[in-house]
Amino acid sequence: MAASEHEGGLRAEFFTPGSSSFTEFLAAHRPELLSTRRVLPDGVRAEGAPHGTTVLALTYRDGVLIAGDRRATMGNLIAQRDLEKVHPADDHCAVAFAGTVGLAVDMVKLYQVELAHFEKIEGIPMTLAAKATRLATMIRDNLGQAMQGLAVVPLLAGYDPAAPRGAHGRIFSYDVTGGRYEKFGFHAEGSGSPYARGALKKLYRPGMSRREAALAALQALYDAADDDSATGGPDLTRRIYPILSVITEDGFERLTGAETEELSREMVEQRHTRPDGPNAEV
Repeated sequence: MAASEHEGGLRAEFFTPGSSSFTEFLAAHRPELLSTRRVLPDGVRAEGAPHGTTVLALTYRDGVLIAGDRRATMGNLIAQRDLEKVHPADDHCAVAFAGTVGLAVDMVKLYQVELAHFEKIEGIPMTLAAKATRLATMIRDNLGQAMQGLAVVPLLAGYDPAAPRGAHGRIFSYDVTGGRYEKFGFHAEGSGSPYARGALKKLYRPGMSRREAALAALQALYDAADDDSATGGPDLTRRIYPILSVITEDGFERLTGAETEELSREMVEQRHTRPDGPNAEV
């Protein structure tokens, strides 16, 4: 009896040369496992699925910081108060998401496997630009569901050792069709993003320290929550705070709960005397 016929044995497709893309492998042999390929019946639109907002990223002296609030909404209801929207994709890049939570979480997990699979097959990691392009392809695969109201809009941030000195932190945004756009300095996605970008426009400056970048991100998320009901601000009572992570030459690091709480409380205390937030430096 062939080895592949034993229970638990590998089937022939695992020994067939092909692409180093795990997503393409699934599409060829087990397409039913790809949640992004499922389309609702004609005339049906998705309503009531939890959505997450708001996420942002900004470059700073040592790399790039990526952050997100914790709220998920379902129409006019708060579906979850402590959703995690920022996830490491590999050692030197991270992805945050706005949009349909269930599909977004599946896409992030698949993307993590995609990058790990490529590195195991090829023996080297993808370049950051290639990682950004691969994520764009995965978003494009979800176009059918996006047109029916199940859109996922991720934000990719990473440390690129090949970039010029002082510009190692890079940020990529996307549209629902898979269009890829590199952003410089800072960017935000989600329903609260116009207010977050407005705050970062006045607070951001090149060469910020990690602490300065973290406080700027918190201020931007606070402004987003102040004007967008779908964005949650720091919840001091429940001790639920935004997620802040940095990516540097040393890799991905999520700020500890204690550090994030300290910075959040400092920022809220500043708002007691200046409710509209700090002025831009001159």
